Amino acid sequence: MKTKNVELDVDFIGGQRSLTKEEEKAISDFIRKEKSKKTKTSSRKKETIRQIT
Repeated sequence: MKTKNVELDVDFIGGQRSLTKEEEKAISDFIRKEKSKKTKTSSRKKETIRQIT
């Protein structure tokens, strides 16, 4: 099945105003949580491999 690529002709996505401090904090917290999820998953894989060998 072919995928369709649609090229958008825009200079920016979103509003033109700056982020508020609350929005910046919410984004930072979300990124931090996602990174910690990733490290927890990768450490579990390493532990499983060590137990098998």
